[in-house]
Amino acid sequence: MANLPFGFGPGGGDPSDPNFSQIPLFAELQKLLSWSDGPVNWDLAKQLARQALAGESHGITAADRSGTADAIRLADLWLDDVTDLPSGVHTVETWTRVEWLERTLPVWISLCDPVAARVVSAMSNAIPAEQMQALGGENNPLAPIMTQIGGVMFGAQVGQGLGGLAQEVVSATDIGIPLGPTGVAALVPQNVAAFGEGLERPADEVRLYLALREAAHQRLFGHVPWLRQRLLDTVESYARGITIDLSAIESAVQGVDPMNPESVQEALTGGVFAPQQTPEQEAALRRLETLLALVEGWVDAVVAAAAGDRMGGAEALREASRRRRATGGPAEQTFATLVGLELRPRRLREAAALWWSVTEKRGVSGRDAIWAHPDLLPTADDLDDPLGFGERVDDSSAPDDLSGLDES
Repeated sequence: MANLPFGFGPGGGDPSDPNFSQIPLFAELQKLLSWSDGPVNWDLAKQLARQALAGESHGITAADRSGTADAIRLADLWLDDVTDLPSGVHTVETWTRVEWLERTLPVWISLCDPVAARVVSAMSNAIPAEQMQALGGENNPLAPIMTQIGGVMFGAQVGQGLGGLAQEVVSATDIGIPLGPTGVAALVPQNVAAFGEGLERPADEVRLYLALREAAHQRLFGHVPWLRQRLLDTVESYARGITIDLSAIESAVQGVDPMNPESVQEALTGGVFAPQQTPEQEAALRRLETLLALVEGWVDAVVAAAAGDRMGGAEALREASRRRRATGGPAEQTFATLVGLELRPRRLREAAALWWSVTEKRGVSGRDAIWAHPDLLPTADDLDDPLGFGERVDDSSAPDDLSGLDES
């Protein structure tokens, strides 16, 4: 039997019975189907994500908080020597897995709602004409309820995905997109400890290395004013252009008994939400992956320069971080299936090599000044020849200082 939200099982009952809504199962079903604040039932998503974390999320100790604050502070000092971008950290926080979920939810909503809106709309329009007539023509009560069911099912899958991600991410910027509030640098100590398992490096060193990555991301997003919105807009643009397989949704809808939650669960899983890739979407995905790779490559390069001779295990930690970002964990892969988007920099190594090459040719200031305007950034074709990009960058193509960047 499938695992159903709130422990639903095979249902029955007469909805016309005045006591129907008093039966716990159907009272909960009515509550689920009353959601009207968007294409994803985020109340359900949050509840399922929290359930996935029940017993898995440890509390934060005083040592965790002081250790995180000290690591971020030291990381910022080290980064001062290897980048002209000033600190982007205004506040340091230490999150449990549940707090990561709560603090990043607003951004997840902006990322997930566009594709969910398309799926839910497709579901509500996928009921066959003959079924509509048999159930009352245009007044068929199944049509509006399918919109609500779509929100429930999407909320269930998003909740499961976020619950899994919360058990993997180590910081506010771990997936390359600033998920937390602006200027808030955060680590998740429980996941930091899990990252360090098997690496045979001291826990303080692992935490400091991940703090370097977090602080570097904060500098980039804090002082390249267009970058954060550009990333989020690119994700949204990708999602809004997704083509949904209406035939798969129609087939699934035909098997739904709206009074049987198990029927709903079984009918709407197994790839129904998987979007189809069009040539336009493949091009959009390439642009997004290039931007993610450039962000992660810059972070990788400056963190390597900062850790350098100061940290004995820097190279081992760098390689572990690269492998982790390149492959993604099971939860990240599940989320990619859900929204059709893999938030992974596939070309991280090429991007890191490109930024190293630019640093060799133009120095730290010349490298960082490329972020002054999006038109100056390397393209996907440049990643095909990362070392050659450093040769091609000259005074006419990039400023020598950061005057185009936000220094506030």
